[in-house]
Amino acid sequence: MRRIIKKALSNKETRNHYIVGIIIVLVTALFFIALTVRFTSIAISKQYNGVNLAQRTKMKYEHSATVNAHRGEILDTNGEMIAGDSSIYNIYAVISHSAKTEDGKPDYVKNKSKVAKILSKYLPISKKQALEYLNPKNKKQYQVEFGQSGRGLSIEMKNKIASKNLPGIKFVELPSRSYPNGVFATNLVGITQANNANDVNSNISGVMGIEKYFNKMLSGTNGKKITKQDSNGNELPNSQIVEKNAIDGNNIYLTLNSRIQQYAEILAQNVQDKYSPKNLQVIVMNSKTGQIEAATQRPTFNPTTGKGLTDSWRDTLVEDQYEPGSVMKILTLSAAIDSGNYDPNELYQSGSVEVGSRTINDWNDAGWGSIPISEAFPRSSNVGMVHLEEKMGADTWMKYMKRFKIGEKTGIQLPGEVSGGISFEHASDQAMTSFGQSVNVNAIQMLQAFSAVANNGKMIKPQIIKKVVNDTTGKTEKTYKAETVGEPISSDTAKKVKKAMRQVVTKKYGTGQVYNVPDVKVGVKTGTAQIASENGGYLTGTNNYIFSVAGMIPYDDPNYIVYITMKQPQEMTESPEKILSEIFNPLVTRLVNQGSSPTKSNIPGSQYVNIPSLLNSTTDKATKKIESMDLQAGIIGTGDKIVQQLPASGEKVMPGQRIVLLTNGAMTMPDLSGWSKNDVLKFAEVTGKHVTTKGDGYVVSQSLKAGHVLNDSGKIIVTLKNK
Repeated sequence: MRRIIKKALSNKETRNHYIVGIIIVLVTALFFIALTVRFTSIAISKQYNGVNLAQRTKMKYEHSATVNAHRGEILDTNGEMIAGDSSIYNIYAVISHSAKTEDGKPDYVKNKSKVAKILSKYLPISKKQALEYLNPKNKKQYQVEFGQSGRGLSIEMKNKIASKNLPGIKFVELPSRSYPNGVFATNLVGITQANNANDVNSNISGVMGIEKYFNKMLSGTNGKKITKQDSNGNELPNSQIVEKNAIDGNNIYLTLNSRIQQYAEILAQNVQDKYSPKNLQVIVMNSKTGQIEAATQRPTFNPTTGKGLTDSWRDTLVEDQYEPGSVMKILTLSAAIDSGNYDPNELYQSGSVEVGSRTINDWNDAGWGSIPISEAFPRSSNVGMVHLEEKMGADTWMKYMKRFKIGEKTGIQLPGEVSGGISFEHASDQAMTSFGQSVNVNAIQMLQAFSAVANNGKMIKPQIIKKVVNDTTGKTEKTYKAETVGEPISSDTAKKVKKAMRQVVTKKYGTGQVYNVPDVKVGVKTGTAQIASENGGYLTGTNNYIFSVAGMIPYDDPNYIVYITMKQPQEMTESPEKILSEIFNPLVTRLVNQGSSPTKSNIPGSQYVNIPSLLNSTTDKATKKIESMDLQAGIIGTGDKIVQQLPASGEKVMPGQRIVLLTNGAMTMPDLSGWSKNDVLKFAEVTGKHVTTKGDGYVVSQSLKAGHVLNDSGKIIVTLKNK
């Protein structure tokens, strides 16, 4: 019985094992079938839980990098570079002992004292400061930077430091923009900024001037590079590279003439330093083509160093509107003559006149008695202009202002141009527009209006762009030619107005006698405009005016129009006409003698020295070259190669002048002993440092000793005395 029971139990266990085995086999089979179906589905669809596995794998083992397009250059009319692509470098130091090279050698700063000493020679920091950076409080820090002093290094400075082969010293290359001329029509040309200042693949974009207006054209189109890499991010050898080529930006040629522009900058800076106007504008336009050959303003800034940028964040030539004052009388006289309302022999009572409820005075309150209307213009009589406006009638005068396009944008290729406007509601306003009050303009508008007189009735649109050239093919994509935008007056009228402008200089009672340039037939109109007060009315005080002069050279067939405005000189130690003549007269002489004007001068060119390009020359070679030309050299820095010069190549200077040269080494203070004030200004411009001069003549002392590294610790004071 016991055996039977035992056998029955054994058979039952066998069946159970068999059933369990069958179940396991079935479950396993079903699992493998499901797994096979799932893998097949994934293999076919390449999807898992909504994730594209092929794309995920591609992303893991492929690396996509942006290939930045080369930003187009901005050049002057002769092809000399004003702005071009460049790189800047940030320096950092690896201090973690875990850093190794590929062959296992230490790749960190070992001798910190030695490295700090070397860096202090090239960066504007002391050895002590460098050591503080190299010894951070966080001892686990992998790398350190050197603050602002270690950012934005030039290629020359980077190479100089790299040549010392300092373990652990590294550099990050960032895109930048080079402005080799320093302060050079800066607000007109503009500047750029990086979209991401710490990204090596970041683009730069224009934020002012030409750089902004033509940003898309200059930028080009970025490309793309795709490479295969392993799981550690290393590029696989011989991996296929798929590349979308970048399309470089176009080059833009401006109408600026570097030789004239550089001279205008020097003259403007001299006036700025001596008389401290709140605003100064100097413009030279070719009257026959409308091409702007020089344009500068003060305050301005250095695009390389950024010095002065916070005080000059706009292009006043088009973005500022102002009441032009008596230079507007050029248009008033033109309108009166052209409309048949001008009798040169007609007498009027000068001094003052009542219009509506307002008394309008001449600048000479007592006037000159009863005088012919022909003397009103050269004497700059407000009352005479009011007489002409009343004789024409408000409607006729407004018609001519519209013909001259006063209150309209010129459409020049610069961002932010304002249109200005005309206040014409009351009779007093209508009268005041005749002498340049109650009307707002920008400087380019006035140049356009003046061109109608210069060109015998044809008004030419001011141009700042000469042509656009494809950087890759060299093909000219677009050219800008002279554009006539109206004929507001007749040729006969224009000739009579130009003769009147000549009388401003030549007549005993003319207000512009100080602008009489020897051997040059200059015609001008002076201007003095009151400045509107925030509290209503106008400011009072001898310097609270916008002083100006508009000149045509030569007056009878002008090649150039020169227009200078100066607002509120704070150190008015000379008459406003004398101050402006310090720019106008030498600039006119330069235009006639060295510009493209066909007008000749009796001054022989042999007394001038042509400045060659000294860039990339060794310091010794450049010095010898300068001395052989009977010139003096002023060397700045410890390097062995010249990276910047002033005056620029193509300039002409008198024998004995000093050429200031910046080298690629550490920017150190030179010995300025015996340098002239003009030489010191060149030094300040090249270095971008704040230099204050005391006295006149030649340098006898300087606050920073020769050989010291120039930094941003403060201004440099230079004392001069006459010999």
